[in-house]
Parts: sequence; C-alpha cells; structure tokens
Amino acid sequence: MIVIFGVAYFFYGLQPSAIGDAPKDFQIMKGEGFRTIGADLSQQSLIKSITVFKLYSLLTGNAQKFQPGSYMLSGAMSIPQIVGTLTEQKRNDVLVVIPEGSTMKDIDAMLASANVLLPHELDSFDLTTIAADYPYLTGQTSLEGFLFPDSYYFETGSSIDTVVRRILDNFSKKAWPLLSENDDWYHVLTLASFLEREIIGFEDRQIVAGILLKRLSLGMPLQVDATVSYAKCNGLIRGCENLIVTRSDLSISSPYNTYGHAGWTPTPIANPGEIAIKAALSPIKTNYLYYLSSSKTKETHFSRTLEEHNNNRVKYL
Repeated sequence: MIVIFGVAYFFYGLQPSAIGDAPKDFQIMKGEGFRTIGADLSQQSLIKSITVFKLYSLLTGNAQKFQPGSYMLSGAMSIPQIVGTLTEQKRNDVLVVIPEGSTMKDIDAMLASANVLLPHELDSFDLTTIAADYPYLTGQTSLEGFLFPDSYYFETGSSIDTVVRRILDNFSKKAWPLLSENDDWYHVLTLASFLEREIIGFEDRQIVAGILLKRLSLGMPLQVDATVSYAKCNGLIRGCENLIVTRSDLSISSPYNTYGHAGWTPTPIANPGEIAIKAALSPIKTNYLYYLSSSKTKETHFSRTLEEHNNNRVKYL
C-alpha cells in the first residue's frame, strides 16, 4: 500500500501545478544546484513537489545538466517539460553583472556592450508604459535608483520591456519590502544612493546617513561630492575621466550639485544595493557634522566642526 501511494504521489507531482498559468521569468545562476533550483521553482508555484522534482531529475540523469540562463516557465508545464526546458543548451544568454553604485546610464552601456539592448535604449525608456504594474513608479520620471544591482542572465537582442521588468521584479523582491513601510521611502532610496557612492563600511554609512539628515534639519546644504560627480559626468559615472571633484566644480549649475542647491537631488544618483538601503533606513545620530574619505585608504574620518574637518582635509586628502 505504501509503495502504491508513493508511486501515485510521484506521478501526481509530475503534473502541472496550475492549468493555464501565465508564463513567469525564471533564472538559473551559474553554480546553482538542482536542489536550489527545485526550491526556487516551488517558491514561484511552478511545481507541486520539490521532492518529485529532485527524484525526476536524478532518475532521468538531468540533475547535473541544468543550464544557467533565463527561461519563461508556466505552472501549466509538467515537471518533465520544465526539466527539459531548463537543461537545454542556452546559446543566446549572456551574464550581465550590475555592480552596486552603477547609474542608469552605466547600466545602459553595460547592456549595450553585451548586445542585450541597443545603445541608449534603457536611458530613453518610457517608464509610464509599465508604471501601473509597479506601485513605486507612480509619479516617477526616472528609473534611476530602481535598477537593482545583481547578476542577471539576458538573451541577446532582448526587448527593452523584458529587461526592465526583470530588473524591477528583482527590486520588488529585494528592495521594496525594505522601503515600502517608510512614508519618505524615495528620499531614503536617494540617501542610499549617496551612501553607495561615497562610503564603504556599513556603520560608517549609518553615521553619514545621520550626518546628512542632520544637515537637512539645520537647513544646511548636503554637500555630497558624489552628487557633483553625477552632474559633471552627466550621469555616466563608470569610465568618466572627470569623476574627481575639484573646488571649481562646486559651483556647477545643476540640481544635482548639493553644494549649490539645498535639499535632495531630483532623483537618486545611482542604484544602491541592499546594504546601502539598510544603512539609510537605520541612521545613527552623533555629534558629527562633517565627514570625508581618505584618498588612499578610503577610511571615513568624522569631525564635529568645520575647523576639525579642514584639518582632516589636510591630513587625509
């Protein structure tokens, strides 16, 4: 009886999890084993049973044949169909790694270089065409800040809609749950982009977040060098020859120059990762009002007064 039940359950588990289910984007990253893949399939309700998926993969000799890449799967597919799809040799997929702190134009250049999109296709994308599907895009005019840094597999020659949705789905999964309960979440995201570009350590980022929020409360300019770099380089940070901020740059006429304009920048200045977002959400209050990063060690040095800050500039810059 137990054997009969087990066989019946096995064949039941091979069947589609949902008839007529809409296709979903499913990614396998390099190095992921079939156990992880099974767990991800189950989490997305694409299979009925992880155990049946594992057994079928082992019995058919496919457990070690899963190919990294991006796939469109549906709950209307059976486990044999899913395994067959995921073990196909993917010839047109490329891995695109988006580092933390990349700007939208940086990412546009990466995707164009990998032949995923045409040059400037991301930069000129009309986000109003998909805003209804992502609550945080309501009223936004730029994707800056929402292009979550991570590793992605894309097919060469992908549609811009497919690429943007895949990245935003990742933002929805990893960043939006952190931000959504904060009424001022967009400024938190903007703050996180400052921290991502300027500070390395998590606790230092928390302290700098507290400093910048204190400056706002005092009516001071934020005076974030990275915002000036963003303005100087017209949003294309990686490879920009003029990235270093000089004294003369502090008078650049741009809403992104936080030396000349009070308050927040119009948009984030980069796409921050999870750690920077968490730091922006947990600022530490201190007596400091100034900070700088050593030009050699990148260590952050804090000061309470402008005089201390100027002394630190002589020592560490």
